[in-house]
Formats: sequence, structure tokens, C-alpha cells
Amino acid sequence: METTTPNSAYTVLARRYRPQRFEDVIGQQHIAKALKNAIAAGRVAHAYLFTGARGVGKTSMARILCKALNCPNAVDGEPCNQCEICQSISAGKDVDVLEIDGASNRGIDDIRSLRANVTVKSMRTRFKMYIIDEVHMLTKEAFNALLKTLEEPPPNVKFIFCTTEPHKLPDTILSRCQRFDFAAMANEQIIDRLTSITAQEGMNVDPEAIELVARRAGGSMRDSQSLFDQLLAFSSDRITTADVNQLLGTAPDERLLDLSINLLTGQRHLVLSALESAFADGVQIGNLTDQMIAFFRDLMVLASGADSVALSSISEGRRSHMHELALRWGLSRIVSAMQILGDAKGKMSRASQSRPYLELALIRISLLEDLQSIAGLAKLLSEGKSDGLKAFVSSFNSHVASLPAPASPAITDQKKSTELTPPMLAQSATPPQVVPISPKPAQPSPGNTSTAQPDPTQVVTKEEASDKKPLDSYEPQYILTQLIARSDDKLKSQLRSLHRCAIIGPNQLDFSFSRRYNFTKDYFESKPEILKRLQQTILDITGHQTHITFSLLSSSEDQLLQENQQKQAQLHNKDHIDPFATEVLEAFGARVTNKEPIKSRQV
Repeated sequence: METTTPNSAYTVLARRYRPQRFEDVIGQQHIAKALKNAIAAGRVAHAYLFTGARGVGKTSMARILCKALNCPNAVDGEPCNQCEICQSISAGKDVDVLEIDGASNRGIDDIRSLRANVTVKSMRTRFKMYIIDEVHMLTKEAFNALLKTLEEPPPNVKFIFCTTEPHKLPDTILSRCQRFDFAAMANEQIIDRLTSITAQEGMNVDPEAIELVARRAGGSMRDSQSLFDQLLAFSSDRITTADVNQLLGTAPDERLLDLSINLLTGQRHLVLSALESAFADGVQIGNLTDQMIAFFRDLMVLASGADSVALSSISEGRRSHMHELALRWGLSRIVSAMQILGDAKGKMSRASQSRPYLELALIRISLLEDLQSIAGLAKLLSEGKSDGLKAFVSSFNSHVASLPAPASPAITDQKKSTELTPPMLAQSATPPQVVPISPKPAQPSPGNTSTAQPDPTQVVTKEEASDKKPLDSYEPQYILTQLIARSDDKLKSQLRSLHRCAIIGPNQLDFSFSRRYNFTKDYFESKPEILKRLQQTILDITGHQTHITFSLLSSSEDQLLQENQQKQAQLHNKDHIDPFATEVLEAFGARVTNKEPIKSRQV
């Protein structure tokens, strides 16, 4: 073990514990075996390409190969590391082993200089070796200048290219090299190596802290050793997981679990309080976002049944707890949460204030449970399960039948008007009646010759409307209901934000919006083609060519609208409503305003 004094130069762990033999390169045994066999069989290629993520041993393997080819005392392809040649190569000072930084020597003039020196014979070694690191940084012209030399170098010259981005190399270069892809380090391998370094350094480090450093390294041995170097300088006594989290600005496992449980149970105030506490303790918002994404990734892995896959966000000792959480969350909600966090991460990278995006993402995740009832109903509809639909209809009709009938609202406007509010928005000052759902339309009883009232949901044809009844003989609600029924899905969503439809004159209709829907009003007014489609549809319904205007409620009307909504919410206590019906109303954002007894129908 190398010792240092306060006045001596310190060598970082990544350099002091750099592999010196093929067998020392952790996680790359397949590459070490291939190179040793090539040396033993005398089949060493003239050019190699080492690719892989940062800190996985590419340059170290290149140096070991240089020593193995030039060491006079090599045994079975392994260098002795004791001779002067091995030591000079390890220190990067050998005159016959040239390490070139591709980022700094990337031009055609640098390659021309290399070509001129290639023909110069090595001074004391068997092979003259060129190690070009970050070779993808060379220019196109430099690559082209290197082609001929790379394909037919002098017999005593070998090239070793190292890169993290092999896709940037021209195919003409790739085809002239033997390529070896270095794998990322497994957490267990990094933990074993750090544990060995801890023993050699004589430090006292908790095993959980070593595991946390290994997870944060992301498969890079050099990154793990650099983080470990920081920890050794951070504390001279005992290093714990709290020290690691404080140094790296990350959240402990307990905080991630608490956040997950609060999101699962919909306790949004606790979620925001936990975020505030985390930031006060020094947790970095970018690190926390990455941890949350990795946390839900682990839940996704466990919810998918891949129990053998390693966890990346939390210690293995909590796997059973994570498995229980994965079952409670459900795979569909976990995937949705990951997508929400991923979108938030992308927006945060471009925003000056990133915290609101994370808070918004977590609140959206906490609302995922509210969508489950809608998803279940949609599944029943898609699968055509009549039993489930009948149960839904029966429960909903029973609920509607038990509701009290409200007093009829007084009409204060001189216009003949009606108010229509879609169930999903519930913006009307006088919300619509909740009509019982019927699995199929009612049929008239045999022998009943009485004239049936027109059904506003029954679409009429242009021929049926050709009797030219006056426009004011139509109920505005009937016109609006027909208009919505005949529109496409996109236009329906806009029409459903209407608050009032009124006949204001001969062949004149006015559509009124709440002041909160000013954008929707502008949408209709700025789209002449939409207005033309609405006029044509109304012509088909009534037989009249109408003039349509759009307006906003006055401030007093808008204020009255909001007050009435609050009164309606207070009037109907959820404790007196069937729990299943309450869930349906909450899922669709509707309010109950009326009840009517279910009349018997003869089918």
C-alpha cells in the first residue's frame, strides 16, 4: 500500500489500483482470454478496437496487451510487471509505446506525423505500439489519411484504438480492426473491488455504503473509485450511507419508500412536504428525479416477475418490501408513473426552475388511481362483458332513483335558453339532470297508440326537418344535443364546454361560454370552416340556415355560476350516496342534481 504525507503528491485510487495483468481486469475475462490465446498462438492482429462505456478497462487492457507483447519475461501471455519495460509502459513513459489523445491530435497534420514515424523502427522493444484514446474524435480527413497505414502497417507496428462511441467511426476503419466490446461492470464486481480497496487502505466503511457507491457508479469501475476517493477524504472515522447521501446529494432508501407509499395512498400534502424536507437536507433535484425513475424501474422489473434482475435504486435487502409495493402499484400504474417522470426530466433539463415540474409529475402520479374506474369500464366495453355492464347499469340506476328532486330553477333571462354542461366538466350553474342509463332503448308497449314525445338523442334526417317549423319552436337543448351527436370527437370536446345555448332572434343562435373558456370561444371564432360545419349541421337538424354568434358570460353570471356549483357540492353529502355511485361520479367529474323514479317499461 502506498503511503502519503501531507507534503507528498497524492495518487488517486483509480491510478494506484489500476489492473496490471489480464487476470486483474474485472468483468472482461472473455476479452482477456481471447488476447492471451492470440499471443500464445502468434495470431496477434495489427489493429484492435476496444469499445465500451467509460471506466470499464479499455485503456488498462491496451497497456497490458502492450506489456504482454514486449515483456521479455512474459509467461502464458501475462507480463511480469517487474522488468524495466513493463514498468515504463505502466507509467506511460516508454518511447516505443505511444499513447495519443484523439481529442487533442485529431487533425490530418497529426496523422501525417504519425505516418512518418511509423516507419521508424522501435528502439528496444519487439513491437512499436500506438494507443489512440477517444479515436472517434478524429476528423474525416484524418481517418482517410490513416486508412492505408492501418491496413498495411510495418510488421513491427500495432494499433489499439479505444472509444466510447464506436458508431462515429467510419466503416472503412471498423473493417480494418478486430473489435472487442467491453461490458459494463456488475454491482457485485464493483462491491468486491471496493471492499478489497477498503481493506488495503485500512478504512472503516459500512457494507451498505459500499453498495450505495457501486449503484451510483452506473457500471463504471473508475467512477466508483473516484466516488470512493471522495468518501475517504470526507470522513476519517467510519463511513456510513448517510455520509454517501450527504456527499452525493442523494436521498436515502427510506425517503424513496416513504414517497412511494404517499403517492400510492394519494396523500399529496405528505408528498410535497417530503420534497421540501429532502431539498432542505441537501438532496439535489436532478439526483432525486433520477432516483425516482430508477425506483419505478425497479418496481416495473418486480411487477413483471423478473426477480433475478438486480435493483438499481435501492439496496437488495429491501427486495421483499419492493416486491410488495410492486404488487400494490400494479404494472400499468408503474409504467404510467415512469412515463410521467421521464417527460418531467426532459422538461426540467430545459427550464430555469425545475422544481415545479417534479412537483407536478408527482401530483399527476398520485392521481393515477382516480383513472382506474374509467379504465375498468373501458375494458368492460372493449371486451363486451355484458354481465359487468349490467351490474354497472343496475347500480347506477338504483343510485339515481334514490336521489331527491331539486327545485326547478327560475328563468331570469328574456332569451329562450337552456344550459348544457358535460359530466366531465360540470361547469354549469344549474347542472344537468342525471338520467338513468338503459342498456337498450325503450320500446313502446303493444297497443299503445299515444304519440310519443320526441327523443332529443334520436338523430333526425334532413327530410324529417323539411317541414320548416320556426326555429323558436325547437328547444335549444334539443338543437345542441343533436349538434353534439352529429359532430366528430374533436368538435364534441369543444362543444361540451358550452354553458348556454340561446335563440336570440329569427334564425339566430348564441353560444355562451364561461369566462374560463375564453380560449374555446376564440377557437370557434378563428375557424371559419368550423362555423360553416356547425351551420350545415343545424340546417340538417332544423331546416333553417342560422347565424351563430359566440359570447362570454358576464362577470356577475360567472360569479353566480361558481357560487351555485359550491352550493350544489355542499347540498349533496357523499355519505348519503351509494359508494359505487360515488366512485362513478368522481371518475367522470359529475354532480347529482335530480332524481326520478324509474318507470316500468314494457319491452
